[in-house]
Amino acid sequence: MTLSTSFYSALANVVLGVLVAWVLVRYEFPGKRLLDSLVDFPFALPTAVAGLVYSSLFVQNGWYGRFLVPLGIQGAYSKLGIVLVLVFIGFPFVVRTLQPVLEGLDRDVEEAAACLGANRLQTAVRVIFPSIVPAIVTGFALAFARALGEYGSVVFISGNMPFKTEIAPVLIVARLEEFAYAEATAIAIVLLGMSFVTLFSINLLQRWSSRNHG
Repeated sequence: MTLSTSFYSALANVVLGVLVAWVLVRYEFPGKRLLDSLVDFPFALPTAVAGLVYSSLFVQNGWYGRFLVPLGIQGAYSKLGIVLVLVFIGFPFVVRTLQPVLEGLDRDVEEAAACLGANRLQTAVRVIFPSIVPAIVTGFALAFARALGEYGSVVFISGNMPFKTEIAPVLIVARLEEFAYAEATAIAIVLLGMSFVTLFSINLLQRWSSRNHG
């Protein structure tokens, strides 16, 4: 549960982060500064508050839950709810990683591609995307690592149902409260090992991306 929800939330953050970073860098529109400042909102908001807000929105009688639950979409006390709150927590990491890279891209290269007959899609795929791959990988790694150890927000929206919506950080705290220190340590070691493997894999990907696209 911990690994899958962290992966899906980081993947969603990559998609959303690329779109938002692109809009903030390439377009001028009313409210741009407000949107740019709101990107950092999850950094300022206590994670426990985020979990409480999400759980209240997606419960059966919540603002969104009253419409989604009758359709069979459980946004609270489910895997979907965990992914949603982890997307909120990790979103700024991807945007802030991509923004300076997008700002540093040479517009002349894009214009040259257009002069050679490339359309916007071809320019994005063959010119822009290879240049931002390392930043995308880094943003994914940061969002994934943040989600992997998240506790405050998830503890409220997950419901902590054993073998269903219980993630590793919550399980560690539960074992500590039961004075089962050996079990808590064992889970923490597994989580630490996952983090090391993730960081090592991401470093390999970054080196490969820099070597092939740098």
